[in-house]
Amino acid sequence: MFGALNRFISRLDADPSAQKPSSSGAYGFQVLRNVNTDLALEPWFDFVIGINGRTIDSADPNLFATEVKNCAGTTISLGVYSAKGQVIREIYASVSHEQGLGVQLQWTPLNVVEDVWHILDVTPNSPADVAGLLPYSDYVIGSPEGLLTGDVGLGELVEEFTERPLRLLVYNHEYDVTRLVTITPAKNWGGEGALGCVLGYGALHRVPASLTEPPQAPGETLFDTGVADAADQHSTRKSPEGTDQPAADLLVPANMPFASPTPPPPSSGAPPVGKAKKARAHHPPPAGFDDYFKEGEQKSREADGATTPKPGNSLPPPPKGPPKAGD
Repeated sequence: MFGALNRFISRLDADPSAQKPSSSGAYGFQVLRNVNTDLALEPWFDFVIGINGRTIDSADPNLFATEVKNCAGTTISLGVYSAKGQVIREIYASVSHEQGLGVQLQWTPLNVVEDVWHILDVTPNSPADVAGLLPYSDYVIGSPEGLLTGDVGLGELVEEFTERPLRLLVYNHEYDVTRLVTITPAKNWGGEGALGCVLGYGALHRVPASLTEPPQAPGETLFDTGVADAADQHSTRKSPEGTDQPAADLLVPANMPFASPTPPPPSSGAPPVGKAKKARAHHPPPAGFDDYFKEGEQKSREADGATTPKPGNSLPPPPKGPPKAGD
């Protein structure tokens, strides 16, 4: 396990594009518009930071456009940084001769997507509640009314639009959609604050990765505890007759010294009857249990020695009828 971990770390060191980048001081082409439905790029959230395995380090859009034109009619690879979860992925795109990639890009620092405000508690009947803001799943990511920069960016905009409609771009994490919300900040609505909600800002309130993974299906293994591997290794065993039988009956708890699919034979030595006899015929115990059964049978006979008659010392049978008169 540690060898595989070391190889993975070495791979990350050798391939900077596979690392989770620091957005401080980093730049990329932010996606402003995407008209290519076959290209998995999301406006505002995605940044193109690499092309054909090379990192884009020039702000000149002509160099990027020339690289794309030279690959017209073929497929190119793009390194994409996503604000959702702050991760990097690689996608492949077919370049059209007519429209190229079909996206509108702008050279932008990656840290602009860090200016988001997480909607936490929402007070009933507040401006935030009336506007339809959802607690803990909504994130304010921008506004058509102006730029939101720094931790005071949203507060300054709200102060400017007090008692006036304010449009906000809100991303919902649970539904993975972005919508335009109109809210009217007010100071006399009957509660605290102009919005009536608690806002979170900073590293703990970044936009998380979208919930796109399918839910766990019934019967699938969530955690590998090693029991499944043991079951696979002992899934079948050969019976003395040469037939395959499931070995689930051999998987016993570790705190039990022995376990048998059938009970040991009775002390009287009589063969078991009914279901016990049938179980012994179809589920013969493994060879390792033979000595245990013999030892148990011997101890049982020794314990019953005081009450079990021994051969040669049997008492005479009782008389068959009452004694006759005169005997």
